[in-house]
Amino acid sequence: MDYLSNPEYKNRVVQMIPYKSIVKLYKDKKKPLYLQLANQLMQLIKEGTLISDAPLPSSRKLAELLNLHRKTVIAAYEELQLQGWITTIPKKGTFVNSKVPIIVQKDFKVKNAINKKTIAGFTFYKNKELIPHTNNQKKELIYINDGVPDTRLAPLKELAIIYRNIVSKKNTIQYINYGTTHGNNDLRRVLAIYLNQTRGLKITEENILITRGSQMGIYLSSQLIIKQKDIIVTGETNYISADRTFLHQGAEIKRIKVDTNGLCINDLEKLCATTKIKAIYITSHHHHPTTVTLSAERRIAILQLAKKYNFAILEDDYDYDFHYSHSPILPLASHDTNGNVIYLGSICKSVAPVFRVGYMIATKDVINEAATRRKYIDRQGDALLEMTFSKFIANGDLQRHTNKVLKIYKERRDLFCKLIKEELSEFLEFEIPKGGMAIWVVLHKKYKWKQIAEISEKHNLRITDWKNYDPTNSGHNGMRFGFASYTLKEIEILVLRLKKTLEEVKKENNGHLKHC
Repeated sequence: MDYLSNPEYKNRVVQMIPYKSIVKLYKDKKKPLYLQLANQLMQLIKEGTLISDAPLPSSRKLAELLNLHRKTVIAAYEELQLQGWITTIPKKGTFVNSKVPIIVQKDFKVKNAINKKTIAGFTFYKNKELIPHTNNQKKELIYINDGVPDTRLAPLKELAIIYRNIVSKKNTIQYINYGTTHGNNDLRRVLAIYLNQTRGLKITEENILITRGSQMGIYLSSQLIIKQKDIIVTGETNYISADRTFLHQGAEIKRIKVDTNGLCINDLEKLCATTKIKAIYITSHHHHPTTVTLSAERRIAILQLAKKYNFAILEDDYDYDFHYSHSPILPLASHDTNGNVIYLGSICKSVAPVFRVGYMIATKDVINEAATRRKYIDRQGDALLEMTFSKFIANGDLQRHTNKVLKIYKERRDLFCKLIKEELSEFLEFEIPKGGMAIWVVLHKKYKWKQIAEISEKHNLRITDWKNYDPTNSGHNGMRFGFASYTLKEIEILVLRLKKTLEEVKKENNGHLKHC
């Protein structure tokens, strides 16, 4: 006879279950006690602690065990019965539904038996290139970042007023259903005007796809352009997220040198003459990571080569709005007359990363195809947020905010560069960036970022991304230091901690040499 169908065995199992120790109820929670009890009994059934057809304690008995009012237990049992987990037989008692599949019983004595699982019960593919981002940041630590905006300066009040005004209107209801994958039409129209005025573009709303940031634009562009083993050209140093996206798509990356004027055109010409390339990726205004600006002469040369060899130009509008010494050089997209440029950017870089509003700009046929591809990963954007930013831009609030933070970031850049030059020139070299939110520092060859990153932890300074700036292991020893997100006081503390770190590294290295 099957032991699971033996009533005596089932009764003995139920009597052994220590309800008092494994059922935890909290009267201060918003969820009613009867639902807490019902959910936990349901969990005991699902995990096999309470097996199919097993009897449950009477409502009176369970109430005594858990120090509850009997009506609470009755309500929990009624909820479980309505959901089909238990059955009640008059004059016999309450039982786990006999139709619940038999599950191998778990040992209820094991500590934390009903905790969440941490290991999947199936195999899945892992991406070794990507490391999950963590927000477990200690307050006392200063993190050297890649160059991000100061979210404390975000115009939350202005955005909140616009958002509340939008959601309070009756006609807004038409926008909260499924909409177009192209993005909110009002935002597309406003962006076309704004980008025509600030970037010298000549576009209409039909040339714009609203994205959730520039990364989505990079991904969609790679989907459209790249197949397995297709060749895309980037700088010898390049934005690591773009590299990973292209490699994920199966691209072969060919790298060309970057000097003080940006990508080296001679190298690109030689490559085009011998190799069929599908696209080139550039951050023309402030090359990522080195911050140099692609010269006007080279911009025109790249457009001419794209026309001659029929390749796409993925132009990332990185840090365009942040320029400190002169007006920005217009992007390649403003000079494109042959439809070669896909122009990618985001508003969140200027305001705050949490507002995932970006744009992809190209010819109408490319935009329409990108909109269809978007359906695979994101049915549509956040229409209410997009409407908010449409008003934010049209009112002139975005430009006012940009002008405001530009002055603040310039002051921070100047102090950061001044202190690094005065305190750290023995260890680092750099050029003052003309714009953007970071500087490119090159560590003297006798030092290594790995050693510095390890020692910096002792001084409450964390250096995390140093590996990302040298994908080819060329040994250039360069790294980006963001400055925009720190106050002047925080910059002073950061530089002081970095100085202590570097002096300790120097002392450690000298001691090692003497020992040798």
